[in-house]
Amino acid sequence: MRSPGVHLREITDDNRDAVRALRVRRDQKQFVASVSRSLKDATKGAEANPWYRAVYRGDEPVGFVMLSWKPPTGPFEGRHFIWRLLVDKRYQGRGIGRDALTQIADLVRADGGTELLTSYETGDGEPLPFYQKLGFEPTGEIYDGEIVLRLTLSAHPGDT
Repeated sequence: MRSPGVHLREITDDNRDAVRALRVRRDQKQFVASVSRSLKDATKGAEANPWYRAVYRGDEPVGFVMLSWKPPTGPFEGRHFIWRLLVDKRYQGRGIGRDALTQIADLVRADGGTELLTSYETGDGEPLPFYQKLGFEPTGEIYDGEIVLRLTLSAHPGDT
């Protein structure tokens, strides 16, 4: 049986607690903040123009994504930067992160974006292999001690 499709949903009062309950594996905690921490950072970091969504598979929240969406100032001014991405430990390895990133890339492309940026902290279990499989490449930049990656977006979906 095919699993229900992955899609992005706004976080509301109805789903906030379920989304906040999502957790990564213990060995991944050094690489990504919790959903609760991310939502607090979004409130405190309004200048970064945070845009966030729950990642759902069918009717179940399975992940979280937050971007800095074309902030008006700062090092990523006018660009799209993945600030947080996590898939709950129970759902990893099922293509959910890949599917969510494909949808995000489509949204960024629709917004006129030609690239999607993110960064990662190095270490055992780092997310670099995941991002490389999706076509992200190092930019040569370091931001806040993390290595910045770029996915170049083509004009048409499927050409990336």
